[in-house]
Amino acid sequence: MKEQKVSKDKRYEDRHKEERKAKCMIWGTSVERPLGEEINEFLKLTGFTKVQLIKAGYQALLEEAAEKDVSLAKIIDKYDDFFYNELEAFKKRQEEDQK
Repeated sequence: MKEQKVSKDKRYEDRHKEERKAKCMIWGTSVERPLGEEINEFLKLTGFTKVQLIKAGYQALLEEAAEKDVSLAKIIDKYDDFFYNELEAFKKRQEEDQK
């Protein structure tokens, strides 16, 4: 009976492998054990998930990067109105980068 369930599960997993790959991404990464244990303890105490941790960290880094780059901040905020002097400065920077 158990072997039959295992066989069915394997067939199901094989059939839906591509669907899962398209839907989710797995990062094979590692951190130093002390940091990993500290993070796991924090997650256990607060009830957050690793996915929530990754999303919050990504958002924080995105905001930090936007503070340094006005153009990036405008893209993030979906603010695409350039003022004339900003447009001129942007064009000048692009020309300098191409040289």
